Amino acid sequence: MKLLTIEDIGEVQLQKHARAHSLRITIGADGTVKVTIPKWMPYQAGVIFVQTKKDWILANRKVASLIKNGQPIGKFHHLYFKPSESNTTVTTRQKGSELIVSYPSHYDYANKKVQQAARKISIRALRNQAENLLPKRLAALSEKHDFEYSAVSVRQLKARWGSCNSKQEITLNLFLMQLPWDLIDYVLLHELAHTQALHHGPNFWHIFEAALPGAKQKRKALREFQPTF
Repeated sequence: MKLLTIEDIGEVQLQKHARAHSLRITIGADGTVKVTIPKWMPYQAGVIFVQTKKDWILANRKVASLIKNGQPIGKFHHLYFKPSESNTTVTTRQKGSELIVSYPSHYDYANKKVQQAARKISIRALRNQAENLLPKRLAALSEKHDFEYSAVSVRQLKARWGSCNSKQEITLNLFLMQLPWDLIDYVLLHELAHTQALHHGPNFWHIFEAALPGAKQKRKALREFQPTF
């Protein structure tokens, strides 16, 4: 893999892949630009391809927003930035409900290393919250509405709030903890409905809305959020 900085676009990852048959650009949830290149093709071809697609990349990339001082992290934590004269590196710690990122005073809270540290400790807090709360809430909703599932896990997903497979195994995104509780329940019931209808056809919506009247209206509200900071 090669990591290059391209004018007007910034950092780009170039990755050769044996199964790739053509050049392909993907943009991560954090705005990272990745180019997959067939193994036989030179890296320079990927650079040229990115340059020709500059307008498309800039139009479609959502650059990750900065985590700010005092920002709530899930339901129980707030994150605080602490510049320090004694710090030579970026460090993190948790003090009760406070997530604290300390860094050398000549840095700014927007510094890349500071933000990376803030995201790391925030995701760890969200994971702990999600693993403690979401399985219990899923079980309660399942019992209340007569759904059955075989297993539940919590993961960090890039684009989806949750999923359910044919084995009735449900996966929930730890970023659900950033949503209001009514939208968390929407996602949980959405995945529970998939245990009876593994599609989004009329039968699925009949099952879903029997458990959550007005579900389609809440779907519009959910679109205002993204599984990221």
